[in-house]
Amino acid sequence: MAANDKDVVRDHEYDGIKEYDNPTPGWWNFIFFATFVFSIWYFLYYHASTISTSVAQGFENDVTDDLKKRFSTIGDLKQDEPTLIKYMANAEWKSVGASVFKTNCVSCHGPDAAGQVGPNLTDDNWKNVQQLADIPKVIANGAAAGAMPAWKTRLHPNEVVLVAAYVASLRGKNLPGPRGPEGAKIPPWPLQAAAGKP
Repeated sequence: MAANDKDVVRDHEYDGIKEYDNPTPGWWNFIFFATFVFSIWYFLYYHASTISTSVAQGFENDVTDDLKKRFSTIGDLKQDEPTLIKYMANAEWKSVGASVFKTNCVSCHGPDAAGQVGPNLTDDNWKNVQQLADIPKVIANGAAAGAMPAWKTRLHPNEVVLVAAYVASLRGKNLPGPRGPEGAKIPPWPLQAAAGKP
């Protein structure tokens, strides 16, 4: 190609504008084709394979890893009354239970636990619960023929205990709910009885 070939003016004219017949630079073509090849790899890796994880799955994995590290400081929690009483009084770990509740329970029990599809958890009337240690059992195993799903396969055992402690701590708020009182009125939790609360 002669040196002045790049200055050849094309034959057509539009609104009095003419243009040179200059080809697209080679580096530009390379980048264009490289992005096309990359898009094929990206689609196969992120959308058509099981090798990669989505951003949401990556976040969930990171949260799980973080919880495992945090849980290593408290060990495996028992689903018994003394453990629940201990973690009902621990603001830091109760906030973990609150987070589990907000992530998994609000669709049925409402954001303030006053009931929605599921019963109100802030009053003294409870279904399937007679004593404090029944709460983690109901969370883990479910109740009401599946109306309350079993969470033991979806939550870490410590999460079950911590969300149970959080739920137990809501009792006594007596927030008005759309379903009204359900179940039987049960005795106060041991720590409420010791404090003289109803």
